[in-house]
Amino acid sequence: MKPPNVLATRHPACRVAWLLTALCLFAFPSLAFAAAGPLDLTTSLAGIVSVTIFILAYALVMSEEIIHMRKSKPVLVAAGLIWAMVAWVYVQAGMPHEAESAFKETLLEYTELLLFLLVAMTYINAMEERRVFDALRAWLVRKGFSYRSLFWITGCLAFGISSIANNMTTAMLMCAVVLKVAEGDNKFISLCCVNVVVASNAGGAFSPFGDITTLMVWQAGQVPFEGFFALLVPAIVNFMVPAVIMNFFIVNRQPAALTENVWLKRGARRIIVLFLITVAISVLCHSILYLPPAMGMMFGLGLLQFFGYYLRRSLPRSLERKRERYSRRGDWKKLEQLGSVVPFDIFSRIARSEWDTLLFFYGVVMCVGGLGFMGYLSLLSETLYGGWDPVWANVVLGLISAVVDNIPVMFAVLSMAPDMSEGNWLLITLTAGVGGSLLSMGSAAGVALMGQARGIYTFAVHLRWVPAILLGYVASIVAHLLINASLF
Repeated sequence: MKPPNVLATRHPACRVAWLLTALCLFAFPSLAFAAAGPLDLTTSLAGIVSVTIFILAYALVMSEEIIHMRKSKPVLVAAGLIWAMVAWVYVQAGMPHEAESAFKETLLEYTELLLFLLVAMTYINAMEERRVFDALRAWLVRKGFSYRSLFWITGCLAFGISSIANNMTTAMLMCAVVLKVAEGDNKFISLCCVNVVVASNAGGAFSPFGDITTLMVWQAGQVPFEGFFALLVPAIVNFMVPAVIMNFFIVNRQPAALTENVWLKRGARRIIVLFLITVAISVLCHSILYLPPAMGMMFGLGLLQFFGYYLRRSLPRSLERKRERYSRRGDWKKLEQLGSVVPFDIFSRIARSEWDTLLFFYGVVMCVGGLGFMGYLSLLSETLYGGWDPVWANVVLGLISAVVDNIPVMFAVLSMAPDMSEGNWLLITLTAGVGGSLLSMGSAAGVALMGQARGIYTFAVHLRWVPAILLGYVASIVAHLLINASLF
């Protein structure tokens, strides 16, 4: 089998929608950092120490709820130490620029991720400030949905939307709704967060645009575009099994009735439209102009800034018109609400981005990039496919993706180009996509929600549901093996 072209794998058309580019997805971590460097450091002292540092850093991240240390701190230090050792070894070997180039390439990929997520978080914060989620909360409550109904509504929406949109942003949107609807009920919120993470990851597994791993496999030519839809039923099984189990632990009661009259602030609907336009621009500029999705997102941020400027400049005239209108109608409630109107400040929305999450991503991306450059990811892939049946190797790699990001894992598999059937390529696509649901830090959706629902949805909370999620993982694999047996 012809090895996939490395440059092609990094071609813009491959990541055509990556990250929230509404049709792609996002797990950004670099596609290049899985490639091993010219020196094999897997058995060296520097390599062993680096792996130890990485394990210790992750142990601290997992203990966040106990030691109350923000998850970004240990991985930032670990990333610095790992790359310092990589650079030292290459300097001693007379190849200083090899490590420098590898670091810069990984950093470039993270920068694109940072800018993309920064814009996505800014839009979400802007919609929150304009009371979009408050209004949605009021609507859900007025509809009389019980907690159990809300659990299924948010889960199903996360599953459906993430098949065409970034699963991280989908999860963040659903989490924002849950936080508003069930404010104060931490047990229900944490349960919904677990469900949303599983649903978001499962929803992206059956669509070529649903996850960066599916895009990589499709672009490499291992599975045709329509072939991915064979994973629809297994993906549904992956979501439904743990959801059904968690359903029995929901105290089915109605959310507390709202005592306030929720109203959208001026410009709320237009900001939603701008967000959709930004996503569309990001996708189109990447698929047609072959530019990074982050460029489209930053362009959209510029549009939001201009709109914020318009809102500020036109606020006095808008307030005057509304005062006259409400006075004629005798709507004193609306007049009272106008007194609380404040100008929209785009930079205050940017400042509210979850920087701990963004810095945590930097640490993880750079740690995994350094270990991949040392040769560990390639070694792992060669060991599995060299001595194991591909089915078992793909299942194990899916479990590994709960700890190590699925992007470098998938890239390592594509780089090896093992001689597998279409059914096995779909299997690794499925397991790498949904395996991250096993741990809260196993996917970008989980990491984002740990920051968004800080202190409520934690690593330990997610860990309690691992048996149910693992059952769904196994059931989805069995479903794929049975339904798509002809592809093996």
